[in-house]
Amino acid sequence: MTSNLASEGRPVSKVVDLSILKILHIIGTADPRSGGPIEGLIRSSEALARLGHFREIATLDHPGDSWVKDFPLPIFPLGTLPVQERRRLDWRPWVHYGYTSRLVPWLRNHVGNYDLVIVNGLWNYSASGASRVLPGAGIPYFVFTHGMLDPWFRKEYPIKTAFKQVSWWLNEGPLLRNANGVLFTCEEERLLARKAFWPYRLREFVVGYGTTDVTGDRDIQVTAFRQRLPALGDRKFLLFLSRIHPKKGCDLLVDAFAEVSSSAPDLDLVIAGPDQSGWLGELKQRAGAAGVGHRIHWPGMLDGDVKWGAFHGCEAFVLPSHQENFGIVVAEALACGKPVLITDKVNIWREIKQDRAGLVAADDPAGILSLLRGYLSLSLDERQNMAAAGRQAFLKRFDIEQNVLLLLDALRAGISHGRP
Repeated sequence: MTSNLASEGRPVSKVVDLSILKILHIIGTADPRSGGPIEGLIRSSEALARLGHFREIATLDHPGDSWVKDFPLPIFPLGTLPVQERRRLDWRPWVHYGYTSRLVPWLRNHVGNYDLVIVNGLWNYSASGASRVLPGAGIPYFVFTHGMLDPWFRKEYPIKTAFKQVSWWLNEGPLLRNANGVLFTCEEERLLARKAFWPYRLREFVVGYGTTDVTGDRDIQVTAFRQRLPALGDRKFLLFLSRIHPKKGCDLLVDAFAEVSSSAPDLDLVIAGPDQSGWLGELKQRAGAAGVGHRIHWPGMLDGDVKWGAFHGCEAFVLPSHQENFGIVVAEALACGKPVLITDKVNIWREIKQDRAGLVAADDPAGILSLLRGYLSLSLDERQNMAAAGRQAFLKRFDIEQNVLLLLDALRAGISHGRP
């Protein structure tokens, strides 16, 4: 695809072979503890590679960061401070923002090597640096917002929102406005984003999201998880698996579990995930004060067979989030045939409700309590039917093999239509 815009002082668009795409992803970090975006990027890359496309990644990480060495895709870590230094100096605004002097020069020198670029996420220097290069380059590019335009953040962080509005005028707004397309994981996210910042002018695509289907030996995986958490023994349990962060509603889950614990004496709760906000000690004290400290288990971040063993071994998966763009862990639970208990702030709640793959409630104390009570009140047949419906929901909506086809369709449409 070519353009005659050079005569107008605008960049000439690169001719793109849509049958074989070499894609550059720009993302703040490749740290697996950062959540769903990097996990989804890795999993979808495997599916894209089977179709003949491949990806490389530019990040704000330092070359010495532990996760960079064994990252499964070609990666260009352009940061100048190791992670230990970043954490120590995080109080400095430019360090917290992820500024690195290497990003913009690297992009200017290398974006021409790719058929298209996808910027993942907003409100850090990966987006700001991209906004200085991509709108004026002749390379098609897209922005994957990953829920970062959700109006929930405006309500919870009004001071940050004021700064973000300024950044929107200077960085994110022009970046999105000039992109070939802006990508959303679901319809709910797309609609919520329209309430975020002004002016809001962009070309929208809903491309879905998901994960790879579960593989491996289920019994071996469950055994690996039980061995990781010997205090659990062979007891039944509900599973929370995500970052331990106030946004995730872990405090509501602890309180609700304490409320129902006497009516389910054979059931424990596992809250698994990295404690990135220093909240774990307070949550443990909360559980102890409620008399359920011995029935709530905190194994930390899980991965590999241990993670899949947690999914396979649980009775149901719980995600009581106040804001969740997609919740890739929800898709993973469905892949394992587990009912999901989520709030209506997890943006795929409509799909879960429609497919009868779980229960949905408000993200407040009464709502989370109703999730646990509602699940415990189900008969064995009802639980099994919900589990089977969850597996079908995964295959229909959240299998990454299907999602990458939707993504490719959106990329091709955005390229064929040119820049807005």
